Amino acid sequence: MKTILSWSTGKDAAWSLHILRQNPDIEVVGLLTTINTQFDRVAMHGVRRTLLQAQAKAAGLPLYEVPIPYPCPNEVYEARMAEFVERAKADCVEAFAFGDLFLRDIRSYREAKLKDTGMTPLFPLWEIGTQKLARDMMAGGLQARIVCLDTRLMPRELAGASFDSAFLDRLPASVDPCGENGEFHTFAHAGPMFREAIPIEMGAVVERDGFMFADILEAAGAVNQRAVLC
Repeated sequence: MKTILSWSTGKDAAWSLHILRQNPDIEVVGLLTTINTQFDRVAMHGVRRTLLQAQAKAAGLPLYEVPIPYPCPNEVYEARMAEFVERAKADCVEAFAFGDLFLRDIRSYREAKLKDTGMTPLFPLWEIGTQKLARDMMAGGLQARIVCLDTRLMPRELAGASFDSAFLDRLPASVDPCGENGEFHTFAHAGPMFREAIPIEMGAVVERDGFMFADILEAAGAVNQRAVLC
């Protein structure tokens, strides 16, 4: 089943790719991401577009970027996604996969939007216990950084932290270990879903509208090396 994976740049999307590739009945043929055209960043996580492209290269998959304005009215978002689904159908894509964990309303929304398209919605991580899932990701070699967090729910100083056991130990009890309720978002830079790790370094950490944002950069050495190779 030819499948496109909804790609946020975060750990759940990355782990979904790893799980899907273990299923011989599924062929992941691309990654789909919405791009905020005003800032040239991934719409949901605020990750730089260059890092998104580095992920796709490391995963060995085509990247499909859907541009959306900022702010983006829901009708505009839905129209552009519907256009992409039609293009994907023309390319014989049969399914769309999502890294949702347990939020039933989001799953129902995705299922409703795909219901009349002929596309099969897939949820490879659905209802895996998030404490177990987080530990499984770490044990499996996934590495990620916290790129955004809600300051109402989490300590500010965790912005930019590694997604590891020490991070989980510092989470308030009310925060989901995978951040499924929007408490935090991540950028995955290494793991079994990638052919090579993505060299990164920390940029600025800023607070805006009640959220802390950690700007992840490609490591300068990696950028300079690519320039020489080109």
